[in-house]
Formats: sequence, C-alpha cells, structure tokens
Amino acid sequence: MLFWIFLVGGLAARYAAGLRTLGGGLLLCVPLIDVVLLAATVLSIQEGVVPTIWHGLSAAYLGITVVYGHRTVRWADAKFARRFSGGAAPPRRPLHGRAAVVDAWKSWFRFLLAYAISVGLIFGLVALVGTLDTGAPLLVWLNPLTKVLVYSLIWPVVTTIWPGKAPEPESGQRAATEQRLGAEPAPGPGPGPGPGPAEENR
Repeated sequence: MLFWIFLVGGLAARYAAGLRTLGGGLLLCVPLIDVVLLAATVLSIQEGVVPTIWHGLSAAYLGITVVYGHRTVRWADAKFARRFSGGAAPPRRPLHGRAAVVDAWKSWFRFLLAYAISVGLIFGLVALVGTLDTGAPLLVWLNPLTKVLVYSLIWPVVTTIWPGKAPEPESGQRAATEQRLGAEPAPGPGPGPGPGPAEENR
C-alpha cells in the first residue's frame, strides 16, 4: 500500500502540482519502502515474535517489487507525463508474430525471477525462525506464488503455438483508394479541340 501511496503522491507532486523536487524525493522513497518493511519483519522475528502469514507476505511482496517496481514507476511516470505535460504515450506491447512470442516469454521469465527472489526470502525467514513447524505460516505464500507461476506459463506457450499474424496496416486505405478509383470514369477520348482560325476561314 505504501508503495502506491508514495508512487502516486510523487507523480502528482511532480506533474500536477509542479513540485519536481518534492516529487523526486517521494519517488526515491518508493524502492526503499519494501526494504524497510522486510527489515522490520526480520527484527520482529529476531525479537521472538511468533511469525505469521503477514511476515511471509513482506518477503513474497519484496520479490515482486524488486523485479516489477522500476517498470511500474516508468509506466506510471509515462502516463502522468502524457496526461499533464503532453508526453509521448507508453509503447504498446506487440500482439502478433515473433515479437509477441518473445515478449510473452520475457514476461514469464521476469516473473520467474520475482518468484525465485520471493521464495529465497521466505526460506531465509524460515531459517531465521529455526524450524519448519514454527515457520509454517511463512510457507503459506509458496502455494499462491507457485500457482501464478504455473498458470502464467499458459500465455507464452499459447502465443508460441499460435503467434497470430499482424494485420496489414495499409489494407483499409488501399481498399478505399481502389473503391474511389473504381467510381471515377475511365479516361477516354473526349471532345477534341475547337477549330483553329484557318479552319474557320474556310
């Protein structure tokens, strides 16, 4: 939640209010929020607090934000820049052909990296606790993370098998041109030039 509060607050200060220094400061805090959260979780466990699923959530969430946080900030920054400063629109993801296949697999491997970081942090907290029985609430997040990893594999596989074909960008314009040309009369012999002065004298 704090991630989005600082992100939206920083972008609103930068573009909507014109406070670029304040906006930049808030945006710099975005990647630090989850690190502070994880540090607080570790300190809490070291002090003897019984771990709960919320301690595991901080580890699982940090893996996601490490991989996707910077991309999310760039995407949101482009949206705000377009809305308030007339900036260029964010590039669209490819939907057809080889480019779409490559993009789909990049997205999946990106989540695989986030998954690996989250799982590593979760097991790190379990090791900090000392036993699997005590750290069982932390391991609860392995189930949803693994399901998302497996289910998200469907999209790149389907895209690889059926990459689709990009529509011809000029097909509509070409059809309109052909229709317009078909409606015009075909060139043919028209009325000849009027009689010249010599012919009028005859």
